[in-house]
Amino acid sequence: MPISVTEDIRSVSELKRDTKKIFRHLRETGRPVVVTVKGKPGVVLLDAAVYEKRLAEINLSRLLSEAETDVRAGRVRPAREAIKDIRRRAGV
Repeated sequence: MPISVTEDIRSVSELKRDTKKIFRHLRETGRPVVVTVKGKPGVVLLDAAVYEKRLAEINLSRLLSEAETDVRAGRVRPAREAIKDIRRRAGV
């Protein structure tokens, strides 16, 4: 999600003046908006749906990384064995 320098960087004054317009831009583009304070990046605004999607992607990435570490370390077992264990624990 590349940021457009001309569209996605706004001053805090612009945010105060054009809040609805900037929020609509966030929803429509899915890109973050960098809000500057005294000419320097202050905060980044992101649409809530995009934020939730990014969090889910980060969490999945973390889980996959942990799984890869387990595989490399040999902490694995056959799927059938794991399924039998799950069924036994569930009383099925």
